[in-house]
Amino acid sequence: MPLFGNTFSPKKTPPRKSASLSNLHTLDRSTRETEIGLEYGAPVMNIGGQTFKFEDGQWITESASNVSGKEVQRLKKRNLQLEEENNLLKIKIEVLLDMLSESTAETHLILKELEDIKNNSRRKK
Repeated sequence: MPLFGNTFSPKKTPPRKSASLSNLHTLDRSTRETEIGLEYGAPVMNIGGQTFKFEDGQWITESASNVSGKEVQRLKKRNLQLEEENNLLKIKIEVLLDMLSESTAETHLILKELEDIKNNSRRKK
């Protein structure tokens, strides 16, 4: 009898079950369209009394209110455009104020030089 005998014998694994219990994948297209329906439609869900519909990559509210979900999306988009325009105008104002400061400083410098020249010419006389 060997010291390390062949005592390990694993059990055979049972065959795997089918990944899907549905047989829709085996049906041809026309049968699937008959079973499921031709148009699937947009996904709709109801959370807390509000109905949401997935359109154009975004969830839109369909609940009965004064403003529709599409209107809210349009207003959000317009709000974003106005914020960007506002930021651009703020930058333009800053640039104009910088230009005004620079020209004012140059004007003061020129006026000071002009006064110095006048004072020097008075002293020489």
